[in-house]
Amino acid sequence: MLNKESIQVLLFLTIVLALVKPVGIYIYHVLENKPCFLDKLISPIERFVYKVCGIDNTSSMDWKKYLYCMLFFNMIGMLWVYFVLRLQSFLPFNPEHFANVSPDLAFNTAASFVSNTNWQAYSGESTLSYFSQMTGLTVQNFLSSATGLALFAAFVRGIRKNNTNSLGNYWVDMTRGILYILLPLAFIFAVFLTSQGVIQNLKPYQKATLIQSTIDIETKEPVTEQIIPMGPVASQVAIKQIGTNGGGFFNTNSAHPFENPNIISNFFEMLAIILLPAALCYTYGIMVRDRKQGIAVLIAMLMLFIPMMLILIAAEHQITPTFQQMEVIGTGNMEGKETRFGITNSTLWTSLTTATSSGSVNSMLDSYTPIGGAAALWLMHLGEVTFGGLGSGLYGMLMIIIVTVFGTGLMVGRTPEFLGKKIEPYEMKMASITVLFMPLLVLLLTSIASVLPSGTNSITNPGPHGFTQILYAITSACNNNGSSFEGLVTNTNFYNIVTGVAMLLSRYWVAIPLLATAGALAKKKISPPNAGTLPTVAPLFIVLIVADTLLIGALSFFSVLSLGPIAEYFMLWGQ
Repeated sequence: MLNKESIQVLLFLTIVLALVKPVGIYIYHVLENKPCFLDKLISPIERFVYKVCGIDNTSSMDWKKYLYCMLFFNMIGMLWVYFVLRLQSFLPFNPEHFANVSPDLAFNTAASFVSNTNWQAYSGESTLSYFSQMTGLTVQNFLSSATGLALFAAFVRGIRKNNTNSLGNYWVDMTRGILYILLPLAFIFAVFLTSQGVIQNLKPYQKATLIQSTIDIETKEPVTEQIIPMGPVASQVAIKQIGTNGGGFFNTNSAHPFENPNIISNFFEMLAIILLPAALCYTYGIMVRDRKQGIAVLIAMLMLFIPMMLILIAAEHQITPTFQQMEVIGTGNMEGKETRFGITNSTLWTSLTTATSSGSVNSMLDSYTPIGGAAALWLMHLGEVTFGGLGSGLYGMLMIIIVTVFGTGLMVGRTPEFLGKKIEPYEMKMASITVLFMPLLVLLLTSIASVLPSGTNSITNPGPHGFTQILYAITSACNNNGSSFEGLVTNTNFYNIVTGVAMLLSRYWVAIPLLATAGALAKKKISPPNAGTLPTVAPLFIVLIVADTLLIGALSFFSVLSLGPIAEYFMLWGQ
């Protein structure tokens, strides 16, 4: 018999799947410059942008020019954020007179937001001015999301087109993605969030008199007032969720009542996390003129996501051994979770944020059970493919499909073809670089951080849990996720530089083989399917995609998971 938690999860997934088709069709119309219902409103603005920026929206680019434009634009964005943070004390909208951000933290934050990671080694309400939050971070939330969307569009065009060098126009893809998709959704969602109690203002921080005074732990003096942070929160929360960015306005992210006030806002913020990544599967099917391809990818993602989500939820509903020994009556592990959300809403959010590379949180993962923490880690270790980031998740999955097509085709003696394009050693090499780069980088940087004093000194809970803190931080950075296990002191020179470099490499180094593959595929002829063609929408092939994804994750990360959350589990449960 279904309980209320099961019904809630089923309802959520049903709504997501019901929205996949209409939203996917709309995104297709935007990316392919087809008529959509916002044309009359936004087309004049679009033409104005092209005119002011000197963009020829009729021209097209090969993969090298597309890559150059993307890297150049993102570099400008990173420099902008860096200098805004370094000079924020001289800039307006700083009512709390926050000082300039240190060079290493400014580098880390700029790298984080330009790469769509939104890793935060600072407390927003005590570090950043409103100007920095709005013109630096919120703007990059739009631009970094649109970059992922543009790369997805270019890659799919490479699969679909033949005998050409053209992958589209980066500037047009970026402009249309922002104007027609991200801005309208973010505006509507921000208005909705304010109706639920999310704040949106430029007021100085407010002082409130406490009904009952408390004692300051350090000074032992009575505390009778509380400082309540203000700010333009709703506008940033809206795009952080919709664009799979994840960076919170406040330190506690969406566990803060000003970012996520109630169960209704919580439901729609969760929906915003997964909506566009899931809908892009349907968009992909339409773009390649075979909707079954998009449905097959969506099914594969759900086969990876749902079991891990259920494991995570079940793990946190289990009472910990400490509470069992104390004979505490309860329904599970509520430590680190908001009572207004409960275990199921907290763990469902965690499943979504680690599967989609969003990184936003409404609970503190450091307090999760070892199996719950391992499940969140595992969703990231599978690669940014289980829905993944906006655009990046789907093109990551498509690279795994190329690997699967090549390997399976050779094993069964069939021609390695994908959608009529022959998959040859060059495409296989590029796909292998894309798929294997993240595991190699995670393992390398985790090893370095685990042996150097500058890495281990940040651990607050020694032993397997401390190792998990390091592993999670590095994994989050290398997957452009941004969620934090908490507990690890990351605002240090070592972690700011290491995670900053990791975020940049994971975003942009992978873009090179991705676009190179798209360019190579665009030049190929499309051959009609024959008796030797491997069907890529059959149930067996979907199972093979899932198996390859799990195999890569297991072979890469089982050993480090054994040293962290798995070892902690056996220590706690006395096995």
